[in-house]
Amino acid sequence: VSLLGTLAIIWLLGYSLNNLSLMALIISTGFVVDDAIVVVENAVKHIEAGMAPVAAALRGAKEVGFTVLAMSVSLVAVFIPLLFMGGIVGRLFREFAVTLSLAVLISLVISLTTTPMLCALLLRPVDTHAAPGRFGRALDRVLAGYRRTLDWTLRHARFTLLLLAATIALNAWLYTIVPKGFFPIQDTGRLMGAFQADQSTSFQAMRQKIDRMLKILRTDPDIDNFYEYSGGFGSQQTNTGTVFVRLKPLAERKASAQEIMARLRPKLAGVPGIALFLSSNQDLTIGARTSGAQYQYTMLSSDLDALRSLAPRLRGALARLPQLTDVNSDYQDKGLQTQLVVDRAAAARLGITARQIDAALNDAFGQRPVSTTYEPLNQYFVVLTLLPQFTQDAAALNHVYLVGADGAKVPLAAISHWENRTAPLAVNHQGTAAAATVSFNLAPGVTLDQAAALVDKAFAGLNPPDTVSARFAGAAQVFQDSLATQPWLILAALLSVYIVLGILYESAVHPLTILSTLPSAGVGALLALMACGTEFSLIAFIGVVLLVGIVKKNAIMMIDTALQLEREQGLGPEASIRQACLQRFRPILMTTLAALFGALPLALGAGDGAELRRPLGLAIVGGLLFSQALTLYTTPVVYLALDRLRHRTLRRFRRTPTLAIPESPVPSQ
Repeated sequence: VSLLGTLAIIWLLGYSLNNLSLMALIISTGFVVDDAIVVVENAVKHIEAGMAPVAAALRGAKEVGFTVLAMSVSLVAVFIPLLFMGGIVGRLFREFAVTLSLAVLISLVISLTTTPMLCALLLRPVDTHAAPGRFGRALDRVLAGYRRTLDWTLRHARFTLLLLAATIALNAWLYTIVPKGFFPIQDTGRLMGAFQADQSTSFQAMRQKIDRMLKILRTDPDIDNFYEYSGGFGSQQTNTGTVFVRLKPLAERKASAQEIMARLRPKLAGVPGIALFLSSNQDLTIGARTSGAQYQYTMLSSDLDALRSLAPRLRGALARLPQLTDVNSDYQDKGLQTQLVVDRAAAARLGITARQIDAALNDAFGQRPVSTTYEPLNQYFVVLTLLPQFTQDAAALNHVYLVGADGAKVPLAAISHWENRTAPLAVNHQGTAAAATVSFNLAPGVTLDQAAALVDKAFAGLNPPDTVSARFAGAAQVFQDSLATQPWLILAALLSVYIVLGILYESAVHPLTILSTLPSAGVGALLALMACGTEFSLIAFIGVVLLVGIVKKNAIMMIDTALQLEREQGLGPEASIRQACLQRFRPILMTTLAALFGALPLALGAGDGAELRRPLGLAIVGGLLFSQALTLYTTPVVYLALDRLRHRTLRRFRRTPTLAIPESPVPSQ
């Protein structure tokens, strides 16, 4: 019901079913049952104690109503910072956060209304004298073991607090060393390649070189089809071209897209005078500048000479790094150019003007419409142009004639000569500054943060002048921006949860106890990612943010029950938290397993798009496993430590003497 309601609302909001919204729905399958589990388990506990189903459902829902509310509202509070994220990353994850929040809020309403009604209708009284089954006996043994270890932990509270402090330190250290990336590279079944030949290559020679490379692509068994065109993306450069490759479906090929590119590179490198830079086409492409690789590093300068000197040096420095592949630059200043030098004095003596020379060259080497042929259904332009064999060499200029002032034909060679020079094929700009972009891909096993550090170091090693600045562009730039904001987003999520819990509990201490469960989840998530060789990408970061909302549910159930026992039965803090841990052990175990199995398909999934989903699943599974093992023991210890600190602080304030202010004498009337 929660998922259907969520789908209905996101349809009304105009959202689409995409990778992120589907991931939110998959993850929510483990969340939406948590609230119902708590309500049903509490009702079953009262039925096992001998109560009627209707009374047990009412009492069970009443006892855990506040707990369910705190669990759901604090989980939604985690996503508040994501809703206010700026840039393209914020726009992407806003839909994810809204979808998951809607599912949690709908499940909250259902668990407090429909679930108790179904408990009263469907649950049946049980025989309290019947022997427990095999599963019940196994759960009793686990509970007995937890009781013994919990008592030992409460007796050695100082050791537990030291372990918690070590977990916090380990969390910070792991975050500094974990390999970081932007979005996982997906195997979409599509490759994009950029041809680049020698800068003086003509169109005809370019076609021959491209045809040789296409023959190599045709021999690969995992390539389904491809199409290509010359000239780049709207470029007039004849030494460039583009190819789009469609691979066979993932189930029909044995190699991944990265493996296919790796085996094609040495074969394609055997074609002289041309290079093909392949990259895996991604569903999300950031940046308007096109290149033959996934990531770009752009240099800007108002001094074109400095840029001309620095661009090839940087490209060479990056090409020597084994961590980078497909290093290429869009700055090409070695193109062959034929320049016509006119002897103006000779042209003036013969009565030939510059306009005549321009018109003659346009007639000879341009395409000038000279007439129009009309037919009943259409019309056709008649275009004047030379035959191709007369335009292949600059010597064709010797066959161009002009009409002098006396009407005689004058060869162009009589008033000019031509020279071959080198010149830039194009000068790219970013804003008002000239720009040169070096693009690159990552070698296997190299993360984007490692490559970014190497690129910055290589640029600094060139001792660039002050007139040249450099920065990452496209996906690499967004990655660096998001990396700088990640700690602040985590802090904002913690602050949001603290404020919400503080309002619900009307206390500044109990939210701290609940938040003490989070460091262990972070350690588990980072260890799981590192153990599986997965980089800490933005998707994994979202998993860590989700853990902030998930793992605190255990502490909420413990603390809420402990406070209830203190109020209703007059138990002391230690007795109440111990009994609360034992009473809530079963629902804690059930809710954790529900969230764990909800994320497990993402962590173990295969097929199309699995690279995007796996980091989220690994982070959640690792965080849940590690936090489940620690928070069952650290939460009661932190609860007692903060309770003692609170009472000690209150006693200190009560002992503080107050200053007696003497009364002012009343003036006599």
